Amino acid sequence: MSTRQIFYAILSLIVFLGACSSEKTVPEKTHLGGCILISPLGEVPDNLYMNSGIVPTDEYKPFTKKLTVCGITMVGRDDISDDFMRRVAKTITEVFPHGSTIDDALQKEVLRNMYKYRALIPLYKGRDRDFSHAEKAAWDNTRSQNSVCDIIMELEPGTGQVNEVVEHILHWVTDVGLHYTFPDEWGISETSKLYQAMREAVDNKYYYRGRSGQIENEDPERRERRLRVTLQEFAYWFIFTAWNLMEPYGPKGEEWTIKNRSDLKAKLPQLYEVYEQTVVKVMALPNLSTLEEFMN
Repeated sequence: MSTRQIFYAILSLIVFLGACSSEKTVPEKTHLGGCILISPLGEVPDNLYMNSGIVPTDEYKPFTKKLTVCGITMVGRDDISDDFMRRVAKTITEVFPHGSTIDDALQKEVLRNMYKYRALIPLYKGRDRDFSHAEKAAWDNTRSQNSVCDIIMELEPGTGQVNEVVEHILHWVTDVGLHYTFPDEWGISETSKLYQAMREAVDNKYYYRGRSGQIENEDPERRERRLRVTLQEFAYWFIFTAWNLMEPYGPKGEEWTIKNRSDLKAKLPQLYEVYEQTVVKVMALPNLSTLEEFMN
């Protein structure tokens, strides 16, 4: 072999090894929009509607106790009251009832997807979200193995607790359960009917996105994360209003201007029809008496 041939053989080997090395250093994408697991990691139990009760755990560090119900796992530290965890669990159970309007097969698919993609809600006492350095590292590891889209805060009675609970239950149900069960309708995607309706709502000033309106000019990762947050908020506003909860419990502000079901149906009729064909078949408004318990 000539010197030139040896040189090119070595060069080819270096390029090949370099390519292999760079491939190994590129992290595999694990979450959509910084929240939703892309690959299913969870086990699906035989009883999809089970309520595990509150049990100690070291699986979701730095949280110390958990409660799993209808495919959603809540975790809290010792400062979260057991009564609050149980009331949130009761609300989740009532969101997934059995009844004449429910399609059992579709509802079970939503619950399976929340188990498969490990829907995990961290509960915080008030606005205290401080972690030590070691706790933060443990929480980063927990987040990497679960779908964590927001938090629920245990607030003082009567200070927006109903909205806090229902809003964030809906975030997990829409981001995980509906996203995987009805991707064409409720998918976290610019091709879904949810996205089309959101753009219509923005254009007609029903929904103000604020800084989220800049997603078109951001890098792909930030754009995807911002899109997920914007769609999850829009889905919450839509379902919360369809349940006629805006006027008694909704937050005050200009972000969302539609206040009741009849107004929603008139202004966003296409998504309302989608809602009736999908959400109504798998979910329901929790009992108002259960929601009122959060006011005391």
